[in-house]
Amino acid sequence: MANGDFRLCDVVLDDSIGRSTPDVEHERAVAIFDLIEENRFEPAGHAGGPYRLTISLVEQKLVLTIVTEGGETVATHILSLTPFRRIIKDYFMICESYYEAIRSSTPSQIEAIDMGRRGIHNEGSEILQDRLKSKILLDFDTARRLFTLVCVLYWRG
Repeated sequence: MANGDFRLCDVVLDDSIGRSTPDVEHERAVAIFDLIEENRFEPAGHAGGPYRLTISLVEQKLVLTIVTEGGETVATHILSLTPFRRIIKDYFMICESYYEAIRSSTPSQIEAIDMGRRGIHNEGSEILQDRLKSKILLDFDTARRLFTLVCVLYWRG
């Protein structure tokens, strides 16, 4: 194990919930690719990874299961989705508007919707980062990509 290697080397979403629309599945694939390429992921009290993360929903709770690359159990964190419900709902609504705009709107209209979408996404990322601060240290880009995956799971569920 590389001591101090605080990064994710693999991210898996619980597939038991099923698949979603092509747009949502594209968001998932891009978020996972970007997350693996560059991230900061430091579980509290652990010497270092790299880490494998499984994200699932169990009884309307977010479950983050962390193991080392070699399979050693690190931690399982269970978070209530209640603090995320409004922001996820708002994010879904603006994403639907965005996907519709891509098909039929002007570039300036698309850009305006995308700015709103990014703002809501940033707010959700900050909530996730805050909820995990005593459990897992994340940089903001890592929190953004993880928030995307939480939304994808919630969308499917």
